[in-house]
Amino acid sequence: MIDANLDTLLASKLIGNSPKMQQLRMLVKFAGRCNSSIMITGPSGSGKEVVADAIHQISERAAAPNITVNCGALPEQLIESELFGHEKGSFTGAVNKHVGLFEQSNGGTIFLDEIGDMPLNMQVKLLRVLETRIVNRVGGNQNIPIDVRVIAATHKNLGTGIRGGSFREDLFYRLCVVPIEVPALNERSEDIPALVEHFLNNLSASDERPIFTAEAYTALQNYNWPGNVRELRNVVERATVFFAGAPVHAQDVATLVQSDLVPAAPVDEFVQPLAFQVPPLEQQRHFSSDVTLADGPSSFAAALETAKREQRPGGINDLNAHLQNEERRIIAQALEASHGVVSKAARSINIKRTTFIDKMRKYNIEKSTNDNAMLTPAFGLA
Repeated sequence: MIDANLDTLLASKLIGNSPKMQQLRMLVKFAGRCNSSIMITGPSGSGKEVVADAIHQISERAAAPNITVNCGALPEQLIESELFGHEKGSFTGAVNKHVGLFEQSNGGTIFLDEIGDMPLNMQVKLLRVLETRIVNRVGGNQNIPIDVRVIAATHKNLGTGIRGGSFREDLFYRLCVVPIEVPALNERSEDIPALVEHFLNNLSASDERPIFTAEAYTALQNYNWPGNVRELRNVVERATVFFAGAPVHAQDVATLVQSDLVPAAPVDEFVQPLAFQVPPLEQQRHFSSDVTLADGPSSFAAALETAKREQRPGGINDLNAHLQNEERRIIAQALEASHGVVSKAARSINIKRTTFIDKMRKYNIEKSTNDNAMLTPAFGLA
């Protein structure tokens, strides 16, 4: 495949022109030209399977089988039979001969997803197959030669697994001849508009497209995306349901991302589960992601001025009052420095986003009314 066609193919599969994506496409191009084993790492939802498929598609094996195996989804007692096959009568229930996935992939590629979940006893057998390029079916005595490119992937830190004894070091080095790391979406937020356009272009012809405004794209780029590209795809699909043929504004983004926050973020970040709630139709255009307080919130600029006025020049007479005043000042300053973006303000003082919002409530602080930056996320507090 000539380079121009190859670049076009990769650009259609690995979306985005950020420096990280340009580097990723370069690595994939090199990987496609070799037959060495490849280890793809990256967080869940970042697109490791897409990268594996791209490597296969640009390789000399493109016309041969490309089989994906989720190592964490196979029952431990059946994984050997699934990978390497079994002979009839080799165990209870083996009523027919079964050709394993390695044999089925012969001449092509086998993608071992979530390799970090593979049981230790199977790691030994996989290592032997990788070293000898021979499989033996369960219950059989025939050596079956195979020609398979192996690509493995994991979101786990295999170095930690090796130190903890859950992953074999020799298998790691056998698999990780060519290492490829897929970046998290929040490391390449400049690619979000291109990804949104890509997902919209893949809609059914009968679907009416939502119209993302420039402010909505800014809000999407300010979000942390714990679920990565998979989460973004869900958000775009959700937008086609609730904003078909209509503009999507910055304040609508909080509505679209809410239901993805609960499963993707650590459990301890939430006091109680949050549900995705669509505002009434008459309110959808005015749905706000801002934290709103019933008893008359002040802007963070006003809160900062209040905190400064309440500082006692003569010394500290009430420690609790002084500490609360300092905390209010720090919260207000963080908001001011981040232009009202809650997630950024929380990170700047190293506390959780939900904790930051609780403190905004405590000190009756809201973002400035003339600051258009979105407080992301809103946790349904519109």
